[in-house]
Amino acid sequence: MGIASRLRRHPYALGSIALLTAVVAGGILALSGHWRSTAGAQGSVPVPPPRMPVAAAPVRTRDMGVYLNGLGSVTPLNTVTVKTRVDGELMAVRFQEGQVVSSGDLLAEIDPRPFEAQLTQFEGQLERDQALLDNARVDLKRFQELVKTDAVPRQQLDTQASLVHQLEGTVKNDQGQIDATKVNLVYCRITSPIAGRVGLRLVDPGNIVHAADTGGLVIITQLQPITVIFTIPEDSIPTVLEQLRRGARLPVEAYDREQRRKLAEGALLTIDNQVDPTTGTVRLKAQFPNTDNRLFPSQFVNARLLIDTRRGAKVVPTAAIQQSPRGPFVYVVRPDRTAAARPVGVGVTDGDDVSIERGLQVGEQVVIEGAERLRDGAAIELRTGP
Repeated sequence: MGIASRLRRHPYALGSIALLTAVVAGGILALSGHWRSTAGAQGSVPVPPPRMPVAAAPVRTRDMGVYLNGLGSVTPLNTVTVKTRVDGELMAVRFQEGQVVSSGDLLAEIDPRPFEAQLTQFEGQLERDQALLDNARVDLKRFQELVKTDAVPRQQLDTQASLVHQLEGTVKNDQGQIDATKVNLVYCRITSPIAGRVGLRLVDPGNIVHAADTGGLVIITQLQPITVIFTIPEDSIPTVLEQLRRGARLPVEAYDREQRRKLAEGALLTIDNQVDPTTGTVRLKAQFPNTDNRLFPSQFVNARLLIDTRRGAKVVPTAAIQQSPRGPFVYVVRPDRTAAARPVGVGVTDGDDVSIERGLQVGEQVVIEGAERLRDGAAIELRTGP
């Protein structure tokens, strides 16, 4: 039996179904109206996007230095290998390894007794030969008087005169040997020829040292003042030469390997006379007082040569500079607290600041933290605390 036949036989069931259908349809219409009213209410009050927290700094003016940077190494003005000038036993060492000594300070002593004995011997020879010379001169005067009366032949007078000259030469030779021995006695006391820092001892006391030894006793390095030799590109040579010809004092700063800590301040001494063809650079030498000994021989440093100073330049922190395919730009803080991307012309960098050639005015605020999350026109919130 079909559904239609059943419904015709039960009319009350047909009415129940119709009533249920009407209730369901009414509920659907009511829910649809509620959704539409809710959606309409939400659309009438838009939710603003969140503001990006950033830090900003003003554009200001300051004097900016124009620097040439170069890699260099610390080089002493003087390095001396102390050697003995006489042969003998090393009796004593009068310095401590690493000690700072002055010029003339006693460093070591060689056994002087052989030279003292030699000096006594030569002094005795001198006295003997001087006595012979004095006697020969007396005889010469006697022969000069006798030859006038033909008491002695002229030949004997000439022979006596020659003997006097020979003895005079012998006395001079004796005196020279005495002087040489006295010099050797002086050399038995080895003193420092320069002021500087002594290195590690190369020979221990008790060893026999010779003037022909190649190693020496110790190496002394001058630390005050000290120099730094560094390189700059060959394109910068005319600028440096022009400053040197004018007699300008060019300051040089020495920084550590990471360019974070300034070690010393000095001045440029000179520039080399040729360019290294393999690197296209030229060597420069700068001198530093090094009173605090922060520069050490053969130490690697970064040198900064100041060649010019730009007065009253507009500067911003280097963190404000962003890069794009079209060049550098910064985010400027607008009065309505939005960020505006603005292209700028970047000049020289000095420390944490960079000069701006164009694109900004003094007093404008630029974003220095949080710029990586921004876009042009983005809403921002300036952070006041750290």
